[in-house]
Amino acid sequence: MDLRKLTAVELAAKIKAKEVTVAQAAQAVFDCIGEREKLYHCYVTVDKEAVLRKAEEIQQKMDRGELDGPLAGVPVAVKDNLCTEGMRTTCSSKILENFIPAYSAEAVRNLEKAGMLMIGKTNMDEFAMGSTTETSAFGVTRNPWDAKRVPGGSSGGSAAAVAAEECFAALGSDTGGSIRQPASFCGVVGMKPTYGTVSRYGLIAYGSSLDQIGPVTKDVADCAALLEVLASHDEKDSTSVRREDTDFTSALAEDVKGMRIGIPRDYFGDGLDAEVKEAVRKAAGILGEKGAVVEEFDLSLVNYAIPAYYTIAAAEASSNLERFDGIKYGHRAKEYQGLHNMYKKSRSEGFGAEVKRRIMLGSFVLSSGYYDAYYLKALKVKALIKKAFDDAFAKYDLILGPVAPTTAPKLGESLADPMKMYLGDIYTISVNLAGLPAISLPCGKDGAGMPIGLQLIGDCFQEKALLRAAYTYEKARGNFGTPPMEEKTGKEAAALSLQEAGHQTCGGASANVGCVKCSTEMR
Repeated sequence: MDLRKLTAVELAAKIKAKEVTVAQAAQAVFDCIGEREKLYHCYVTVDKEAVLRKAEEIQQKMDRGELDGPLAGVPVAVKDNLCTEGMRTTCSSKILENFIPAYSAEAVRNLEKAGMLMIGKTNMDEFAMGSTTETSAFGVTRNPWDAKRVPGGSSGGSAAAVAAEECFAALGSDTGGSIRQPASFCGVVGMKPTYGTVSRYGLIAYGSSLDQIGPVTKDVADCAALLEVLASHDEKDSTSVRREDTDFTSALAEDVKGMRIGIPRDYFGDGLDAEVKEAVRKAAGILGEKGAVVEEFDLSLVNYAIPAYYTIAAAEASSNLERFDGIKYGHRAKEYQGLHNMYKKSRSEGFGAEVKRRIMLGSFVLSSGYYDAYYLKALKVKALIKKAFDDAFAKYDLILGPVAPTTAPKLGESLADPMKMYLGDIYTISVNLAGLPAISLPCGKDGAGMPIGLQLIGDCFQEKALLRAAYTYEKARGNFGTPPMEEKTGKEAAALSLQEAGHQTCGGASANVGCVKCSTEMR
């Protein structure tokens, strides 16, 4: 029996039935990491010895009947912007390269309470700023479906780890699509819950009014089970919501009869790849065949979502990242003259190009004379976008559309044109601006065999409706399959790594942030 092919729920059942031990499950993951990690680079930090010790502790508690949760004993990965007590948390940034938190995020503590086994911390775009996991200070992560392509971002390490079978489930964070888009690119399931459903305590903030932690899993049933573990009211988080309807696995029924599903015409205009459009419309047709009422409608303000999002997110980022100054913790420049020079040099050395770009943009829109013209105007647009969704949900139970305009691009393509990377978020960012829940699940493949993602959006606190529709579609679709990964030797993986990290964009002529190698060297 190949344990790695099991879903998280299936593995947990076998552990509970004593057919498999927690240590055996962990070892299966480590065997896979040993075979594939050098090529895909999903993790920033893994402590095998500590994990195996923890596996024995969990097993003993389960044997004593102290742990009986539906996911007890299951190995899980955690995005590296979630604090973990005693294990370094870097946000994939040089400025936090050696930061070891004194406490764990509430979401991580919920995993521990449920008896899940944390394997390690996954790679990400630096401070969650990016859509490709290429802005990490510790190297790029590659897509398990094609190692020459990006896994998406910023939770690319989590999505790639699940797709590559280097864990059974993972946590990500979603500020503008950072769970759903990599889930789409990697052919797995990713969910952004309603804002406030999962505590943000211990999540190193990017955009505080937009960030939300959520699950990345192999299928919808795993997503529902992991969301049950994560959802809780937390007094340490002032935005945390007290909910009574968190039995999400009860929504796993094949029943969408009478469910009203709206398809925004605005989502199917110019810029959407023809193969993506065809796959998403086919998925809508399947839900229609299952009894849902599917129709098109106009969702206004779509074109205003990107400028509003990047104005608000950058403004909040410039404030949130002010604390990383080389004084309290994190990277400090070795040579400097005076306090202000130390600040300047530490931050210049510690932050990468994309983070600097967003800090400068955020500082600009918050500056005197521009605050009213940009930031306040963006907040007004945010309110209008929320009202547009409210009007839509007065008529529809769910909204259906694509996750991204295309499938996963090749490494280096997106960084060459940051604006193109920002425009790729057009279908996901409105969900964060409105605080809504949304789920991404695979609905097909393009001509190159790369996964295409279907996005379902629900009204606030309607995760159960989302899960029911996603589960119904998933069952009708059938098995999606796993990446056609060939086992690579260390030598082959190293050769591919060197080839992909070469100066593909600029030919080595000059420092170019669009080139994978240059953007690494510039740090």
